Amino acid sequence: MSLHHSSRWAVPVHGVRQVPPGEASALLDALRRTTEHEPLFPHDTAHGAIDIHEAYRHCWQVTRTHSRSFFLSSQFLPAEKRQAIRALYALCRTTDDIVDQSAGDVERSLSRWVSLVQAAAPPPCDPVLVAWADTAGRYDVPQTLVNELLAGVAMDLTVSRYATFDDLWLYCYRVASVVGLLSMHIVGYRQGAQPYAVSLGIALQLTNILRDVGEDAARGRIYLPQEDLARFGLCDDDILAGRRDERFRALMRYEIERAHTLYEESWPGMQLLSEDSRFAIGAAAQVYRGILGKIVVNDFDVFNRRAHLSLREKVWLLPDVRRRLRALEH
Repeated sequence: MSLHHSSRWAVPVHGVRQVPPGEASALLDALRRTTEHEPLFPHDTAHGAIDIHEAYRHCWQVTRTHSRSFFLSSQFLPAEKRQAIRALYALCRTTDDIVDQSAGDVERSLSRWVSLVQAAAPPPCDPVLVAWADTAGRYDVPQTLVNELLAGVAMDLTVSRYATFDDLWLYCYRVASVVGLLSMHIVGYRQGAQPYAVSLGIALQLTNILRDVGEDAARGRIYLPQEDLARFGLCDDDILAGRRDERFRALMRYEIERAHTLYEESWPGMQLLSEDSRFAIGAAAQVYRGILGKIVVNDFDVFNRRAHLSLREKVWLLPDVRRRLRALEH
């Protein structure tokens, strides 16, 4: 089987779940109408034009500052792929921060950002978009996938509760699985890898959700499915009040087991990635999976403590990554 850096394939599915065709584009079109009559670029953009090397250097700094785990795992990629993956991370991080960190009219800010990301050419003064445009062109990244990512972030403007895990799945697919599918265009892959990337993305985002229960509650958001809260006798008020009782611990054990299952489902897909990138992606998965164990060690206190691994703990995981990858070869 030959490796692909670009190909046409249907949006992957996990189990019976389907991604609504065209929904992402429609959502973004509606969002962009918020600022459709405003100028897209400043009148004088040439004066502040960013050199491409400077743009990628900025993405390096964004990755190093905001995700030490991702920065570490991306170190194991070849230089060109490493640079491109960090441009993708910077795009994702900047998009996410518009919703989580912006003051003022968040919808308007996101609308303008979506318009810039979708523009035929990037604003020459924005290092993230300059670097991303270069990466997207080099690796023939499908805009449809980028639209799914943007639509996932836009969901945070209007959705703060999810009734079922199936409902949450679509959000996780858009903000995390799609990142994996985009990454595959950069690192290279064999056909059949897509469903594994989807499972890994759901696992990673579920890990995020479990780690950040307290932070999200402070913003009025509860990503844990309502059906799961009810299963363990909990309600929104319990989460918003930070009640860490046995019901909550049982819920967290249930969700952690679900995440572990998804990580295991995704692992065979590592063999379908290009050989020079498997270890980096495997390391990213295993390090992030380690957060689940930290949540347990912290007695499920996700309201007052942020679960994370030290650099030493991350490095200790790397030999196991190598062992598991070798086992896939036999």
